[in-house]
Amino acid sequence: MLGHGRPTRPDAEWLEADGLGGFASGTVSLVRRRRYHGLLVVATTPPTGRVMLVSGFDAHVTTPGGRFALTSQRYSQDVVHPDGASRVVAFEGEPWPSWRFQLEDGTRIEQEVFVTHGSPRVVVMWRLLDPRASVVLEVRPFLCGRDFHALHRENPVLRFDAEATGEEVRWRPYASVPAIVSISNGEYHHEPHWYRSFFYTEEHARGLDFTEDLAAPGTLAWDLASGPAAWILLPEDKAPSAVTRAPASHLALELADVERRRRAAFPSRLHRAADAYLVTRGRGQTIIAGYPWFSDWGRDTFIALRGLCLATGRLDEARTILLEWAGALSGGMLPNRFPDHAEAPEFNSVDASLWFVIVVHELVEAFARRHRELPAYERKLLEEACEAILFGHATGTRHGIRLDEDGLLAAGEPGVQLTWMDAKVGDWVVTPRIGKPVEVEALWLNSLAIGGAWSERWRRAFEKGREAFARRFWNDAAGALYDVVDVDHRPGACDPRFRPNQVLAVGGLPLMLLDGGRARRVVDAVEARLVTPLGLRSLAPSEAGYSPRYEGGVRERDSAYHQGTAWPWLMGPFVEAWVRVRGDTADVRSAARDRFVAPLMAHALEQGLGHLCEIADAEPPHVPRGCPFQAWSLGELLRLTLDVLAPPHRSQR
Repeated sequence: MLGHGRPTRPDAEWLEADGLGGFASGTVSLVRRRRYHGLLVVATTPPTGRVMLVSGFDAHVTTPGGRFALTSQRYSQDVVHPDGASRVVAFEGEPWPSWRFQLEDGTRIEQEVFVTHGSPRVVVMWRLLDPRASVVLEVRPFLCGRDFHALHRENPVLRFDAEATGEEVRWRPYASVPAIVSISNGEYHHEPHWYRSFFYTEEHARGLDFTEDLAAPGTLAWDLASGPAAWILLPEDKAPSAVTRAPASHLALELADVERRRRAAFPSRLHRAADAYLVTRGRGQTIIAGYPWFSDWGRDTFIALRGLCLATGRLDEARTILLEWAGALSGGMLPNRFPDHAEAPEFNSVDASLWFVIVVHELVEAFARRHRELPAYERKLLEEACEAILFGHATGTRHGIRLDEDGLLAAGEPGVQLTWMDAKVGDWVVTPRIGKPVEVEALWLNSLAIGGAWSERWRRAFEKGREAFARRFWNDAAGALYDVVDVDHRPGACDPRFRPNQVLAVGGLPLMLLDGGRARRVVDAVEARLVTPLGLRSLAPSEAGYSPRYEGGVRERDSAYHQGTAWPWLMGPFVEAWVRVRGDTADVRSAARDRFVAPLMAHALEQGLGHLCEIADAEPPHVPRGCPFQAWSLGELLRLTLDVLAPPHRSQR
């Protein structure tokens, strides 16, 4: 165990985000395992256009007792060098990542890393924990200047040139990316080298390119016996004037003090983690779907927002995010993704826009509970967007989305993945679910019920659709709901595969669509067949095509993505359903916390360092997979703890 209190796994990953889409990330063990692990990743067009400017560094300490490494790099599957990781004796994640090193001669050193909020600055500090004479720290930065999805190779174009003035050093490896500014109270020595063949184990395991070369322009040196070492990295366009700014040592302490006070204002570690996903987009805000590789996705934003913002009381941020997205409405649909490089938004989701309607409704209710009112013009804009979504879906929009004669929503066409089960490999849509997917109908009917408050048209459509849902989706033989009816738009064709999507007809949305007996049968069946400590399986083990592990290359992983792989975010609707069908008493809520929430919380605090993973293997030991920091996973955990399972006098429901 590293650190104190809760155990921290050496393979756990840490994240520091700047609120703009940029970040720093790495591992507790210090060994970078992903192409995304880096010290300075900035968003050039927040929250997208992210570039890796500084990947990491090597650090050594020289004392009268010898020379000792404080870092480790992997250069092949079996070669880790130098041996700095062996000297880590403690790790703490609060208020930011910090390591304690014990050298063989008894010297003890602390290293801290944090990113400032609202500006792409990373601060690294080292200090002696006991007085010592002649302790020299030498740090060698590793630069690249690449798209954060790419990998870097040795080449003759990169410029090692450095502009050193006082406490500042500037490097511009490539003209196409921001120059890197280093501010420190150390002494810079220019000594260019290429460091070759860094080996990233996670990329290798995922069947992707996994080696990289990085540029090392020189070293920074400090005598720690004279005081702490301070090192600040940021892109050139955000650098303060050397004339007006404080000395590096003072500036680092000032930034640390401001950031420490900002973080201390959050009620819990999960609240602080939630803040990492709220980022700037244009003049508004949005939610990053996950770090390190996702941008902002419509479906993820609206699901995550319920926990990250509504449950935590950040209503103004929620309002700003929804208004920003409302401006992207087209043909009655909201985009499911804004690409990284200014391409046209992608409108390939049948459910993202319906989630928007749900969240707008919950935002208005949350304002009312706090005896506040949305500004009239903003409420009008949001309700007009909701009306446009209902109208567009009812009259027909992209990808065959339309209201059918039975009052249910039909959707889908060959080659397009429209539901949250959206894996696609080349032209192969793994789970096409064309027709009338069960969770889409639950969202559609809930949205119609909301729209019925301002239009008789939607009230009538809701009544018709609700009757059809109860009649057409119930599979009495299984004691559960069909996953899709009218499969491939063939009237009467049903997909009986047992998936978690049916739980949204009972929990996770304002309105239950099943009566008490059927609802209880669905929840009990889901619990028996799909529940794991880290979420619901996406397919029952007894079904054909079930995948117990999410591993291998791209095709293998995408084929398993929704074919058994467990998803933490689904625990939100499931636990809400579990509580509802048992009467929502204090004892029931307590049992749900112990039974379902405690394992998620343990993962978040011990391995996620405040965050939850995107997915996990369907079978023990349920290895966390996919994106290590996922917004809707954390959002649903917060919604459960602060809303669904909160005592009645504290509940924000």
